[in-house]
Amino acid sequence: MKIRFFLFPVVFLLYLSISAQFSPLVGFPGSTAIFKDSAVFAGWASSCNLVLGWQNISDTTLGIANAGTAASAVGKAGENGTASLGDGGYATLSFDAPIYNGQGADFAVFENAFIDSFLEFAFVEVSSDGQRFVRFPAISNIQDTLQTASFGLSDCSLVYNLAGTFRANYGTPFDLDELKDSAGLDLDNIRYVRIRDVIGSIDSQYATFDSYGKKINDPWPTDFPSSGFDLDAVGAIHQKPLGLEEYSHSELLIYPNPTNRYLYFQQQCSEINIFDLSGGCVFEGNDQQIVDVASLRCGIYFTKVKSGKVFYFSRFIKTD
Repeated sequence: MKIRFFLFPVVFLLYLSISAQFSPLVGFPGSTAIFKDSAVFAGWASSCNLVLGWQNISDTTLGIANAGTAASAVGKAGENGTASLGDGGYATLSFDAPIYNGQGADFAVFENAFIDSFLEFAFVEVSSDGQRFVRFPAISNIQDTLQTASFGLSDCSLVYNLAGTFRANYGTPFDLDELKDSAGLDLDNIRYVRIRDVIGSIDSQYATFDSYGKKINDPWPTDFPSSGFDLDAVGAIHQKPLGLEEYSHSELLIYPNPTNRYLYFQQQCSEINIFDLSGGCVFEGNDQQIVDVASLRCGIYFTKVKSGKVFYFSRFIKTD
């Protein structure tokens, strides 16, 4: 929902950077925003199914949102346009290979906010089987007594686990470890990510709520074709390489990470295989605990090692 340009007071942007409860603005110390070209991304969503919401849920005569297509949300952020979800609409994205629960953030969601403070939010849910979806517990500390207007401003530091907290080309990260107690969810085999628009109305008849039951206030109504959350892309950070989905993931410490020469494993490994992003094996070894990776090109690699009777699946970054 980006169809006009406004000049916003610099004072408001300065206010947003002060005393952040959660992540501050892009570029400020402690920001969790991830740039689209970051080397941490192993892949991007390869398909998308849209269920569009109304342009204005309080006036359905306007019809549903219709800016962008499912293809707009596929691939790398900033390259294919965006898909506007409309009030309460959602997109279900799938990946060529599953996302797994690694150390830190496992994927990131991109919206197309044209400045740091014009923010439209969405819930994020994940699934292993495409049937049972589990939602990240979202928090909104934005006041809910005065409606944020259609082109109103929001403070990103007041929200957590909602997509859309950063401006275009910067992803909001999500860590699967926060869902580790969810029944029926295989955190090492996440094949679907669902992005569901937050209806930002504070009218109880239409409102959506955070995990504490508080109304989430964001720009509303947005009664035009590009209504609601504008989904740009979902980038996978911890993603199994193609062809290796059959191996379960267990944690095994590898260090340093990133590395430019030696890769150390926490314990002696009877088998070591290193794969590039295409799934090609670039190293095979036996009965060792240290691997010299100096000859590998810079980039992201995956390890599959066997120690005892257990296979371990991890990821590292090779630098200059």
